[in-house]
Amino acid sequence: MSEKIKCAIIGSGNIGTDLMMKLLRSEHLEVTALIGIDPESKGLKRAEAYGLTAISNGIEGLKENPELADVVYEATSAKAHMHNAPVLKSLGMKAVDLTPAAIGPFLVPAVNLREEEIPHMDNVNMVTCGGQATIPMVHAVSKVLDVDYAEIVASISSQSAGPGTRQNIDEFTETTAAAIKEVGGARDSKAIITLNPADPPILMRNTIHVQTAGDAESKSEEIMQSLDQMLTTVQGYVPGYRYKASPVIKGNVVTISVEVEGNGDFLPEYAGNLDIITSAAVRTGEVIAKSLASKGVAK
Repeated sequence: MSEKIKCAIIGSGNIGTDLMMKLLRSEHLEVTALIGIDPESKGLKRAEAYGLTAISNGIEGLKENPELADVVYEATSAKAHMHNAPVLKSLGMKAVDLTPAAIGPFLVPAVNLREEEIPHMDNVNMVTCGGQATIPMVHAVSKVLDVDYAEIVASISSQSAGPGTRQNIDEFTETTAAAIKEVGGARDSKAIITLNPADPPILMRNTIHVQTAGDAESKSEEIMQSLDQMLTTVQGYVPGYRYKASPVIKGNVVTISVEVEGNGDFLPEYAGNLDIITSAAVRTGEVIAKSLASKGVAK
């Protein structure tokens, strides 16, 4: 096996910690550091327990130790990444952005992760958890018929929505809606997120309404085949991704309902909203790592 590419994570909260647990299993990436701004962070203490470098002075600490990473995951906030992105670029590091900052191009592994294009990208954006869960299905329909409009409603447990998620609600809806058009293939779009306070907590549930330009019922078999193929593709990196109910095709409207059960690496299984974006980020980072390794880039 070729030498692993080093990576670091900025953000020592729930998303960053779950991402760390996943990266510890990676065959292509060696996670070296977790970066935060609170020396007493539980995430940083966990990183130390796993033998990683724990940095508590934010990106300044990474600037002081640039040998730690070729690939950096941003798991903080849109505002933080706006500040960090140019710094990472100046350090020659590839950025995988899990915030809604959308500085780099949108990337949904099941739809547009192309190995030949990765080397030319310094910063890729993982859209949002809702985008990762719904855009593949919109795209699956668009492969059969043009999509005039797509509307998604992502419902997540309020217990799985940390400070970063709550602070970025506006960015979430704007970024998701934009990516539904750009990556999903819809001409127009809308995104809604709801925080469900139910106890016990619910799994992440997503309802996707797709309005096609032509009669969807006459293409039911092709649409279902495309949806099922996409479901299998996403399950390749998110095993808990599944239909909540069978897709409904009526007239020119296709309604798909999917739920996401988390893998339970660090977060509870109901936090599928966080699991799907960290899983997508790992898949993306591994493709970047393979590209870098093939060019002999390793610190």
